Amino acid sequence: MLTPLASLRTGLELHLTAESRAWLHRALAEAADARTDPAAPRTGAAPRLPSWELHFVTAGRKCRPAPRGGAAASASDPVDAARVLILHAAAPGTDALARLYTRGTADERRAVLLALPHLDPPPETAGALALVEDALRANDTRLIAAALGPYAAAHLDAHQWRQGVLKCLFTGVPAAVVAGLEHRAAGDAELARMLEDYARERTAAGRTVPEDLGHLLKLARFEETEEREAP
Repeated sequence: MLTPLASLRTGLELHLTAESRAWLHRALAEAADARTDPAAPRTGAAPRLPSWELHFVTAGRKCRPAPRGGAAASASDPVDAARVLILHAAAPGTDALARLYTRGTADERRAVLLALPHLDPPPETAGALALVEDALRANDTRLIAAALGPYAAAHLDAHQWRQGVLKCLFTGVPAAVVAGLEHRAAGDAELARMLEDYARERTAAGRTVPEDLGHLLKLARFEETEEREAP
């Protein structure tokens, strides 16, 4: 499920120090300014990074949670949440997103992926999907999980989506992180065939079959939906 941005911001601010909240307000204001005036400032002949990009990069240092004692932690990683909010405020084009992704750390790449369904106007679909597909070729489990969020559920084609589900099994990413899993997997005969082949390969090699595979097979065979509808 896609967390509304207002809820994301409220939850984030409640968990930040006063200094980090002030930084966040400044970062979002400057990102919103860049949305209306996207031209990057220049120093001499060389272009300088827009301030919102600098805030995106430095969020890991600036976004500090306040001590809460026994209070529950925020549901979202504060740095991820801050970066998603900055990207939404700045509304960067697909080229800017690709630059942030390709030049960024793993944490910055994950934030770009998490932000994709929140961006308005949305990025160019082919360019955004290229970032999702790149993440699914990686072995970083947090990138894989972020790549299979609501944007992938809405836009990834059937073949790539099935490969993403299998990648979760290969790498130990819980199937529960896959957005829209029940809707997209339900009655997918090709996914069921791929899962059955994978289970046979694992069994023949004397390896354990991932626990999630049984649940995925039930969805793909439509068994789980039938069980729920049964009187």
